[in-house]
Amino acid sequence: MKVSFIGLGVMGFPMAGHLAQAGLDVTVFNRTESKSIAWTEAYKGDYKTTPKLAVEHSDIVFICVGNDDDLRQVMLGKDGILAGAKTNAVIVDHTTTSADVARELSAICSEQQISFFDAPVSGGQAGAENGQLTVMMGGKESDFNKIEPVIKHFSKFVKLMGEVGSGQLTKMVNQICIAGVVQGVAEGLHFARSAGLNGVDVVEVISKGAAGSWQMDNRHNTMWQGQYDFGFAVDWMRKDLGIALDEAKRNKSTLPLTSLVDQFYADVQNMGGNRWDTSSLMARLEVHRK
Repeated sequence: MKVSFIGLGVMGFPMAGHLAQAGLDVTVFNRTESKSIAWTEAYKGDYKTTPKLAVEHSDIVFICVGNDDDLRQVMLGKDGILAGAKTNAVIVDHTTTSADVARELSAICSEQQISFFDAPVSGGQAGAENGQLTVMMGGKESDFNKIEPVIKHFSKFVKLMGEVGSGQLTKMVNQICIAGVVQGVAEGLHFARSAGLNGVDVVEVISKGAAGSWQMDNRHNTMWQGQYDFGFAVDWMRKDLGIALDEAKRNKSTLPLTSLVDQFYADVQNMGGNRWDTSSLMARLEVHRK
């Protein structure tokens, strides 16, 4: 099977690599050409200098770029994906975007007899590198059954959530939940330090009960040490929370905690923590403690 992968950032680079290692015929594109060259040196495959050229003859086109505007840029125009994609191709977008842009591009794809899936992922850079991502998808079930086995080359769990846009809405729920959990872990560790406890010892105990979470298991030690270079960046989390909060205005959801944590992340940005990982909510509390 011939596939293409558009976008070779910290997520896309290893995701495309898993497809190549599975024996698929992979062609990649990245706006910074040096990343495409580096990918072909690391894996068996080819690269092209435009999205249009990269997707010609491909059965499935995977995308993982930054935001709504980046997605439109690689999809549309004379050198975009839709200028080169063949009839009956399937486009799977792993970018975290608004549900609106997913629906917009799906409608355009439909006019060319091309299927479109919004398929944001959870699991971060480590999940991409280890092929252990969770993929939440929106699109047609008939096409999903054809592409699911391919997606499983870089994922541990894949689920169709409904029509186009459903994947992005599910990712919003994911980020809403993460924001609250990380703030809770940060406050707990901050309290432990203020109370003179050893936070690592505290987590060893409470993680065995109802307080346990992925964030606690995987981030408590680095949070306690004030190290924040191990995951999803604050800038990207604020982008995602902004998308969720915008959607909440439309569907009349009430998200007071999410709104509050989003402002806490703004504080972290003001501290210079734009590229710190999301567990850096702890840093904000520690500054206030001092």
